[in-house]
Amino acid sequence: MSEFANNDGDVPVLARGVKARFGAAMVLKGVDLRVRRGEILAVVGSSGGGKSVLLRTMLGLKSLEAGEIRLFDRNITAIDERERNALLRRCGVLFQNGALFSSLTVRENIEVPLRETGRLSEPLQDAIALVKIGLVGLSPDTADLYPRELSGGMQKRAAVARAIALDPELLFLDEPTSGLDPPSAAELDRLILDLSQALGLTVVMITHDLDSVYAISDRVAVLVDGRIITVAPVAEAERLDHPWIRAYFHGPRGRSGQRALGDGRERLRAGG
Repeated sequence: MSEFANNDGDVPVLARGVKARFGAAMVLKGVDLRVRRGEILAVVGSSGGGKSVLLRTMLGLKSLEAGEIRLFDRNITAIDERERNALLRRCGVLFQNGALFSSLTVRENIEVPLRETGRLSEPLQDAIALVKIGLVGLSPDTADLYPRELSGGMQKRAAVARAIALDPELLFLDEPTSGLDPPSAAELDRLILDLSQALGLTVVMITHDLDSVYAISDRVAVLVDGRIITVAPVAEAERLDHPWIRAYFHGPRGRSGQRALGDGRERLRAGG
């Protein structure tokens, strides 16, 4: 039975036949993808191959040439702006490099999506921001610091805190470990996994980081030549006989990642 024959009402994100351009180039050439509720789905592919374009189409930030994107069983191109905004409030986004506002403190950054609701008092916004700061493992005194005063790992944690400010059901991450040293990247992986389990989040993670793929993903979607060629647990995906998969999973860096993570992946997912 086709995966698309299942009940779509319990699927946070569904892409059917999605085509989209980046400039003059058609980078998505018919993408089909079904994200399961509660999973961490890693999306991998070549640099410039359309991973971030796919994320932007899922969020309705990029127009489609063809196909359909459904968020929470609603076609995001067939609804009005008010309903689309209501759907997007059920999503959190960590953009590449964090994208924190440099002129705002950590607390003020986290409060940006809270203020946009227009329903929360300032004291309540402050209280929620402090809760989110604690959830991502930052100390309370971080609240009044500016992004430039934080390490790279702390900036990513602050950006995650902003992404979960509105208690989303669905979290999109664009290259979350980009620019981090290996220990900081491993700590961020642990945070993503902890938040997913504790908050019941569905996570779509655009990444090139094999360590993250092996450590925390439930499944991996491989985007090659504008199409998803497989969606499977990493142990199955890496066995697919395809040139890009062989180079990615079985090249020198891939073999190193497999050896380094091995049993460590199970320890991480078990909380060790």
